[in-house]
Amino acid sequence: MYNAVMAIQRQKQTKTGRLSLRIEEEDRALFDKAALEQRESLTQFLVESGRERAERLLADRTSFKVDAADWAAIEAALDRPAEVKPEIVKLFARSRPE
Repeated sequence: MYNAVMAIQRQKQTKTGRLSLRIEEEDRALFDKAALEQRESLTQFLVESGRERAERLLADRTSFKVDAADWAAIEAALDRPAEVKPEIVKLFARSRPE
């Protein structure tokens, strides 16, 4: 839900930058088909897809600094056995909305 809200907010912003790409015809056809399937413009599809990939890639290269007490709390949380949460089980058992 959060991503959908962010996407809507981004669509309302005035865009001033341009990017020109040279791509194979097969790639263009694939992108066009995927954008149509998502009911997005080609630009929306490519920007959102690129943003998602960039965020995933950069998230793996981010470091976090915590003090010794916070690190101990993190380690303790990671070492605890997993708990079954019925609400979460129910949530993930639902089929994906179309």
